[in-house]
Amino acid sequence: MDYLFLILGLGLLLVAADLLVDSSVAIAQRAKISNFIIGLTIVGMGTSSPELFVGISSALNGNGDIAMGNVVGSNIANILLILGVSATILPFAIERTTQRRDIPFGIFAAVMLLLLANDKLMPGISENTVSRLDGIFFLVLFVAYMCYVIIGKGKNPQEALQEAEEETKSKFTGKSPVLLWCIALASLAGLIFGGNLFLDSAKNLARAWGMSEAVIAITIVAVGTSLPELITAIVAACKNNPQLALGNVLGSNVFNILFILGLSATVKPITLRDINIVDYIVVLVASVLTYLVVFTFGKRRFDRIEGVIFLLCYIGYTVYLLVR
Repeated sequence: MDYLFLILGLGLLLVAADLLVDSSVAIAQRAKISNFIIGLTIVGMGTSSPELFVGISSALNGNGDIAMGNVVGSNIANILLILGVSATILPFAIERTTQRRDIPFGIFAAVMLLLLANDKLMPGISENTVSRLDGIFFLVLFVAYMCYVIIGKGKNPQEALQEAEEETKSKFTGKSPVLLWCIALASLAGLIFGGNLFLDSAKNLARAWGMSEAVIAITIVAVGTSLPELITAIVAACKNNPQLALGNVLGSNVFNILFILGLSATVKPITLRDINIVDYIVVLVASVLTYLVVFTFGKRRFDRIEGVIFLLCYIGYTVYLLVR
């Protein structure tokens, strides 16, 4: 039954997240909030809401390894799996803003994660913990990043407005406010219930397979919550717009570390047991690999061969997890 509950919980997470984004966008539009702000906040954060609810639920229930494993695994899957799939289907060029802002900041976030989550490297500390102070620090960095993004978009207001119009389309536009709020509240309840169902079944499967919660979180939970990004990447690549996948992945990675982990640790400090330094190093190496592909070879693009290499790296890391 746990397999069924895992699938049902994931399905409920994905459907509820989609409905919550659409209803929230429609509510915000009725309140005359600008499309730019809606696209930057509701839409951007809404696509990562499965990870957010799994992270907070895990932290509150004392399952620190699942909360951290979800973030670590999602970021690794986003780069090695999703970018690998996208580039393998259709090679793509890298935009200048992505080169100068998003990739370096993604590396910086990965470095901060490596440093703050490995307390045992310091003399006299016996366990790894992401404290409430660490969480607040991550949230402050996230606010700074968002401000930087807003300033960057402000340099090209016409392009920003066009992107916002594309991002803030909702199938509920024009519906009555009562219906919109009912959908939003129902989808929020669905996220909470689906997140708990998904989390409980993942923990049960970890025990049944004799695997740690950390490994289950980095593999099954992380890939499951990253399905929206994976599906978006495949569809974008098939429609000759794989560049969309890169922006989605890089933004999601920064959001996962700074906002999801930051908020989860602020709500309740996270104690880590089975997540080891190798996992954080893989997050950092994956981020650096993206930088090297873009800058070292001077091509400023992802080719098919690099996509295949990324996929092989992801398969290799998964095999390592299963045998460790």
